[in-house]
Amino acid sequence: MQKDSRKQAALEYHAKGRPGKIEVIPTKEAKTQRDLSLAYSPGVAEPCKEIAANKEAVYQYTAKGNLVAVISNGTAVLGLGDIGPEAGKPVMEGKGVLFKIFADIDVFDIEVAETDPEKFVQIVKALEPTFGGINLEDIKAPECFIIEKALREQLTIPVMHDDQHGTAIISSAALLNALQLQKKKIDKVRFVVNGAGAAAMACMNLYVSLGANPQNFCVFDVKGPLTKERNDVEDFKQKFANASPGLTLDKALKDADVFVGLSVGNVVTADMVRSMAKNPIVFAMANPDPEIGWEEATGVRKDLIMATGRSDYPNQVNNVLGFPYIFRGALDVRATQINEAMKLAAVKALAELAQTPVPDIVNLAYNAKTISFGPDYIIPKPLDPRLLATVGPAVAKAAIESGVAQKPITDWEAYATDLNKRLGLDNQVMRVLGSKARRDPRRIVFAEADNVKILKAAQIVIDEGVGFPILLGDETKIKTLAAANGIDIEGLPIFDPRSDAMEEMRNKFAALFFKKRGRKGFNYYESKKIMKDRNYFGCMMVETGEADAMISGLTKNYPDTIRPALQCIGVEEGIDKIAGMYLMLTKKGPLFMADTTVNIHPTADELAEITLLVAKEVRNFNIIPRIAMLSFSNFGSSNSPEAKLVADARAIVKEQMPNLIVDGEMQASVAFNKDLMKENYPFCELVDKDVNTLIFPNLASGNIAYNLLSGLGAAEAIGPILLGLKKPVHILQLGSSVRSITNMAMIAVVDAQLKSQAAADENAKNSWWKRRKERKNEASQQ
Repeated sequence: MQKDSRKQAALEYHAKGRPGKIEVIPTKEAKTQRDLSLAYSPGVAEPCKEIAANKEAVYQYTAKGNLVAVISNGTAVLGLGDIGPEAGKPVMEGKGVLFKIFADIDVFDIEVAETDPEKFVQIVKALEPTFGGINLEDIKAPECFIIEKALREQLTIPVMHDDQHGTAIISSAALLNALQLQKKKIDKVRFVVNGAGAAAMACMNLYVSLGANPQNFCVFDVKGPLTKERNDVEDFKQKFANASPGLTLDKALKDADVFVGLSVGNVVTADMVRSMAKNPIVFAMANPDPEIGWEEATGVRKDLIMATGRSDYPNQVNNVLGFPYIFRGALDVRATQINEAMKLAAVKALAELAQTPVPDIVNLAYNAKTISFGPDYIIPKPLDPRLLATVGPAVAKAAIESGVAQKPITDWEAYATDLNKRLGLDNQVMRVLGSKARRDPRRIVFAEADNVKILKAAQIVIDEGVGFPILLGDETKIKTLAAANGIDIEGLPIFDPRSDAMEEMRNKFAALFFKKRGRKGFNYYESKKIMKDRNYFGCMMVETGEADAMISGLTKNYPDTIRPALQCIGVEEGIDKIAGMYLMLTKKGPLFMADTTVNIHPTADELAEITLLVAKEVRNFNIIPRIAMLSFSNFGSSNSPEAKLVADARAIVKEQMPNLIVDGEMQASVAFNKDLMKENYPFCELVDKDVNTLIFPNLASGNIAYNLLSGLGAAEAIGPILLGLKKPVHILQLGSSVRSITNMAMIAVVDAQLKSQAAADENAKNSWWKRRKERKNEASQQ
């Protein structure tokens, strides 16, 4: 059933709303009659005439320079084989999405119903006027070699078959670093390669370009070893046909330095790895199952460096590390091709990047204190935000130096800055949080589990490995609802706080609750009775450690959900007021907004406390907060009490945290207009800085602002995120979507991780002071 539900989820993802994953969005205003007359007739005639006079002007007046075609005939789609162009279209759309989110490159996916290489070449060649580059995808060998070679010779725009060269580039970077760590020279090592398809051939050719000796390769395909005696070995493979007839893989691996697998899973045994030379290197890149499993290989050789194609092990050879940035660099200098020099530049840039200190945002994403260059980190992580401004410029420079660039770059610093602005360095925040959640999933109580949206979100949470859902509600009702909607909740714990089976737990929770609230309006009878309420029961599960976080509020009013959290769990030490914050995902990066849900009319002291809570939370996302405290006034332009309150709050914040980048009071238009700010308020701390956090003077303004942004589709709202509680309880907006609930679950898990770590650090600190005091007492007694 789980497999069926995942299948249904995948189908729904591609079919819901507007079918597919891509759309075309105008980049110019097209609202008025004047706009339309410029966009089309008669105004469009002017750029047409300019281009007719000078064909290169097409890059100035059209999208060609940032447009790549992802082209396939569907003959070798993923692991599905020859399924045809229509069936391959979802993959090509997906490739377009990756181009966009990682490198801001626009894509048209083109599926061609043609398997004859010569005709295919003619079709693609005829499309050259439209595109700035061609990414060939999922075309079977040997046709892919013929097609790519012909197109590179006949076209004057960059062409790359990513299935070949992507794997080659990424694995080459990994190989350089692995050889360095293993203290081996590339021209001396002996390679065994299992697989002789497009990717394997491209890998070997690139290794040779890096200095490997073709005579040191022993290659196997589905028919056995490549030998000089075989008459079915193509000409371009002959230089690697060095094996002896009858040689087997196990014998070839004896004393080999490097194994490269681009074949099928589980063809290499532990004994084969054990027989390899000292300090071996194993790149088992078959997907989804590598040629040998990570645990099996590393279990028999402690001196081994290993890479796979899987994301759940170190050193993933992932093509997304290459193609977006290679095309970015090629497009930006208007390269006529992607040549060997550009591929080698990408290899060296990736290898060098892995040897530099890793940013905190990458450590956060992979739940590591410090990722550093070594056997388990030989290539950068896909979520490293430095990739775009590292690999892109390296490829662009190589294009210029090798003479294939038509638009050289002179100011490289400005170019790197422009690359980082394209997507916003922080715009990977949800991918980072999801990755971190999966590294250390926690138990999440869903208090309203008799709702189909909650059940769908719970299934996604468990399928994605983000957390472990605990469902509250009537078990029969929940299971019936899940079955009726094809939702797989098998194995998930279901607790009904009202059932007799929960009486012992209810009594335990009631006793603890009465101890907390006995002098605050609750008698013991009321404490027992209220534990039948799912929100109180769920909060007590979190408070007692039966769960790590709780999510509720989908069908209840905000106060009815927040009250149990305050009464059962309470606020952090030193906090007087909790606050609510929304994370708005905008095209320019994440924007944090507070207080949007809790405090109606905060005082200056309370607004300052809210600001400090928000700053702490933003740092937990590994983002440096740059805070604008908003008002209708700009830096004293109004003497009203409301404006003065914000100014006073800012002063209190700076007194308590002088290094925090925060200023106000100011209007929102000033906060986001750098030129206006620089010209009129040059003293402002936010001059030349991108504001990422907004503090509102009261609940009305904050609530209206986030709802406007969300309602108009200008941003995706995630929240509200509750700030200041001792333990993670997060409250959904009424009617939240499944996606919003899932995003909130990720935030709840990361919140639980951070609070757990903070508690552990505090316990360690207290233990240290206790031991220190005991040692002092012992010393004084002696």
